[in-house]
Amino acid sequence: MDSSPIQIRKRIIIFLFGLISWPRFKWSFNTHISGAENLKNLPRKGVLFVGNHQTYFAETALMYHVIIASKWRRFNKLPAIYMLMFPKINIFFVAAMETMKTGLLPRLFKLAGGILVKRTWRSKGEDVKREVDLNDTSKIGDALQRGWVINFPQGTTKPFVKGRKGVAHIIKQYHPIVVPIVVDGFRRSFDKRGLLYKKKGSDLYLTVKPPIHIDYEGDVELVLKDVMYEIEQSEEFDQVGSLQSTIELEQKKDHQSKRTWY
Repeated sequence: MDSSPIQIRKRIIIFLFGLISWPRFKWSFNTHISGAENLKNLPRKGVLFVGNHQTYFAETALMYHVIIASKWRRFNKLPAIYMLMFPKINIFFVAAMETMKTGLLPRLFKLAGGILVKRTWRSKGEDVKREVDLNDTSKIGDALQRGWVINFPQGTTKPFVKGRKGVAHIIKQYHPIVVPIVVDGFRRSFDKRGLLYKKKGSDLYLTVKPPIHIDYEGDVELVLKDVMYEIEQSEEFDQVGSLQSTIELEQKKDHQSKRTWY
């Protein structure tokens, strides 16, 4: 067990956050966890979890609980309270720098394992376009060499947004084992930040899928396509978008049929 001051601080913060969030997932919502047995034989480091994103913090907190429980060979269940005292320390998650600098709780989340990166497409609520900071990439690579990293390829809580190529570049450069995680119900249950309740008693779902078969020498676009498909955020899963497109097409056809006599 690492007894360095940083690790002790991180252990305490994870334990405190666990105490706060555990009752929520246990009693305030109907939490459904599946596929956690896929964590059983993963190595101690070099694992990249990729997932869809519905709130800033809530699904990340549940992922921590699932990973802590798996350390004790407790799968598809929340950990017992005492297990929170002995969490898996080498877990990190990627978060936007501006998100984690506002408020005390986000700052504490950072201490619990946050890797802060600059968004290349958005800053202070405005669209921007800037180059990827190589220092951000190296920070993620360093975390992969030390443990497990949670990343959200879309970089936003909006569903079915195209994934960012940065995650594909990281996969190609560092060759991690890539484990997809799919969540649902958080957007209905929590506010955007994942801190306040919107609908208490609703269902929360978290599914851990088997590692993706990655062609590390493949094209960046293909790697990203595989990731987005596995986290169920590719266009094949966008039923609402497909329905909207169908409605628009039908309306267009109907409008054209009414004009054929001109």
